[in-house]
Amino acid sequence: MAGLALGNCLDRQLVTYRMLTGCDAADAVVAGDRDFDAHVFASLLAVAATEHGTLGARLGLGCDDLAALLARWFPRARVVSGCSTPGAEQQDDEIAMVRDLLLAHRSTPGEDGRALAAIIARRAMEPNHLWEDLGLRCRSELSRLLARHFAPLADRNTKNMRWKRFFYRTLCESDGLVMCTTPVCTACCDFNLCFGDESGESRVAHRRRNFALQAAA
Repeated sequence: MAGLALGNCLDRQLVTYRMLTGCDAADAVVAGDRDFDAHVFASLLAVAATEHGTLGARLGLGCDDLAALLARWFPRARVVSGCSTPGAEQQDDEIAMVRDLLLAHRSTPGEDGRALAAIIARRAMEPNHLWEDLGLRCRSELSRLLARHFAPLADRNTKNMRWKRFFYRTLCESDGLVMCTTPVCTACCDFNLCFGDESGESRVAHRRRNFALQAAA
């Protein structure tokens, strides 16, 4: 049963991404900015589609914002169980703080930056590396996303701090708070929490490998 559930989850993510883009995530060509943005939004929708709850709730978007995003990027696609009205989850204070931080540092015009700010803030509440919970293939894609759409904020992460940690440190500093126990990062016992390795398999690749192993067994 566990292998079946894993396979169904994997299949749904793969099928959703392919339905939106016409290709597999592993084969996505993202050299141009528009191609990259399409890959990002397809990845976000695909990973959220594997989770419980409505697509909008998992992405921090209400009905209108989700519908507008789909109309802009994937007008011919039909994504099931997508809509939710903005509720307590989307209005959580912690989510709002991260969202407002991102909104204050947008570097691209239009509604995509607004949608991404809401989505990134919501997905930052999930327990894994942020790039994983955004459905991206690696951390470098998250860095590229932030450098493209939130450049003034991304440019401040000169030490390559983990992005979620960097968001919260920035918020604390803007409120005049000190979240660090030592003035020098290299002398801090929490160094690995801020700067530890964030490499690894994407969620799709990890699920594909585990499913193949269980199927073989």
